Amino acid sequence: MRAAAALLACTVLLTACGGATADGAKTIATGLHVPWGLAFEPSGDALVSERTTGNIKRIPAGGGTAQTVMHLPGVDTEAGEGGLLGIALSPDYARDGLVYAYYTTDRDNRIVRFRLGGAVEPLVTGIAAGSIHDGGRIAFGPDGKLYAGTGEAGNGSLAQNLGSLSGKILRMNPDGGVPDDNPFPGSLVWTYGHRNVQGLAWDRRGRLWSSELGQNRFDELNLIRKGRNYGWPSVEGHGDTRGGRFTNPVATFSTSEASPSGDAVVGSRLFVAALGGESLWRMTIKGTRVSKPRRLYEGRWGRLRTVARAPDGTLWIATSNTDDRGSPRSGDDRIVAIRA
Repeated sequence: MRAAAALLACTVLLTACGGATADGAKTIATGLHVPWGLAFEPSGDALVSERTTGNIKRIPAGGGTAQTVMHLPGVDTEAGEGGLLGIALSPDYARDGLVYAYYTTDRDNRIVRFRLGGAVEPLVTGIAAGSIHDGGRIAFGPDGKLYAGTGEAGNGSLAQNLGSLSGKILRMNPDGGVPDDNPFPGSLVWTYGHRNVQGLAWDRRGRLWSSELGQNRFDELNLIRKGRNYGWPSVEGHGDTRGGRFTNPVATFSTSEASPSGDAVVGSRLFVAALGGESLWRMTIKGTRVSKPRRLYEGRWGRLRTVARAPDGTLWIATSNTDDRGSPRSGDDRIVAIRA
């Protein structure tokens, strides 16, 4: 009996020890400080941004000790929900070595690019910063353009103001310039009416799916369409479209079970990491709709910030338990890999 109990305990603890549990979950790295962005190099190694330190760390493809490879100067690491947020790698990273980052300074949120260890080049500045709703997710789309999800910094009116970069999804050329085919001439704005965009992921047909934090009632999963108005602050979740003025989400979650952050697509499956809900949500993409969300790993690793597809097909999940809103466990914060 004691031997059986010891075997069970060992199985449960394998993840903490770096091995895989019976369901294939494996701890990749531990001891991180509020990991936020996650991007994979051609080698399979990953770069992870730490929100509260301003550091970018490299994690070996197979897991192991995270090593600091860059500290970004000027990051306001005491900026409420801000700090060093999303990161992305140039589509030509193997050739140009360019890393992109979204972070908070003492006066704004901004998007920059650099080579590891090199000078930082600002691309977009003046995105409103606040103690809440700083957005921060950036990702390159299949069209080679850089997309950025921004928050309205606690000022809902900015989301409907096309003269503001806040409460938007932005689309830009790799040098920060405005693409000629953006919906509003001379503007980086791709869509507007957002409260706090947290996830950006494309399916195999090139459609963009975005997770977004709601206020008191509904969090959202949105299918992003060029030039559309997603309703905030007039609408939270599904609402009166006023003759088609606003675009409804394709799925909603109660704020207590989600508080969604990053999302990822693997084949026809879409995954959303949940902070307050402390779980991973899985849906099947069916054209322009999704199946009923299924909740996975509830409470297993605490608050989940980011989910990203690794080159080997697994999903890497970053926890967010050391952000003063979670309950840190031994080894937190961590990166866990699961079978998709």
